Amino acid sequence: MSGAGGLSGPDSRVETISRLAQWRIDTFGPCSYRRSDAFKLGIWNWYLSVEKSRSIYVRLFPEPGRVAKERPPLARFVLRATWAGPPRRSCVSPVHEQLLRSSDDFVWQADVMSQGRFTIDVEFFDLRVATNNATESSSSIWPNECTAVQNVASKSTLGCLSRLLTESIHVDVTINTTDGVLKAHKAILAACSPVFESMFLHDLKEKESSTINIDDMCLESCSALLGFIYGTIKQDQFWKHRLLLLAAANKYNISDIKDCCEESLLEDINSSNVLERLHVAWLYQLEKLKKGCLAYLFVFGKIYDVRDEINSFFHHADRELMLEMFQEVLTVWKPI
Repeated sequence: MSGAGGLSGPDSRVETISRLAQWRIDTFGPCSYRRSDAFKLGIWNWYLSVEKSRSIYVRLFPEPGRVAKERPPLARFVLRATWAGPPRRSCVSPVHEQLLRSSDDFVWQADVMSQGRFTIDVEFFDLRVATNNATESSSSIWPNECTAVQNVASKSTLGCLSRLLTESIHVDVTINTTDGVLKAHKAILAACSPVFESMFLHDLKEKESSTINIDDMCLESCSALLGFIYGTIKQDQFWKHRLLLLAAANKYNISDIKDCCEESLLEDINSSNVLERLHVAWLYQLEKLKKGCLAYLFVFGKIYDVRDEINSFFHHADRELMLEMFQEVLTVWKPI
């Protein structure tokens, strides 16, 4: 690797969102080698480096140190090199699964190269802590990062509430779902939701009959809702039902569930779900999720990955949402 100024430069910053890292390089200048600034994803600090000869050679590696040595990352990821053009050109790597300890462990050769400004994307599908270099014994770091559910639902003080639900101790309200019946407690439901509280305070049919009809949730998803309220929900149960939990949280004004769902949906945005997430964010007025989706599409340039789906999206999207998307384009667009 050669060239003066081979380390950091004025455009060495790597931007990150969700599981995507993006490095924009305006020019190599007189050098043939560039290294990015450090960026944080998972529990590691990372670097990207690019070497220019007849092709572009991209390296991804963790920052040397105790964390990388004692808990080396086993990463599953894909890289993309995109030249602004005109014409716009891209080169996408295969999906790699690689144990990464140093800059010697991985290098990707881009098949095409153009002149001028270009972008390197790294999208992580999974990050695992390798144990004894064995893939099968590694553990993913991301499920452990979704602590919002665990912090709310795993406290020891919820043990008694869990027993009330699982053992049906002194239940006093029946919940009818689309395909089954559940039992719960008026006081607990009222304490977590002002909507439920209103049902039992005023002379409504729910107070008189001690019955709530939830006709937009099945038994399984409603069990997940009660599981969150009582502290019995499991991580995989939350992930499976989080969109329905978000709808219920919005309907019954349960802010803790709504906030937790928004954080979770923001965590794993990708090209296959970003338009759905954007619609959900608009529907339930989730500003953080909406800004994350718009940034993913326009700031990080992933709008090109969903151009086949965007026409259908525009046919059903709210006009105010389309206006916000257009304003985002005007904000981030810069003449080449």
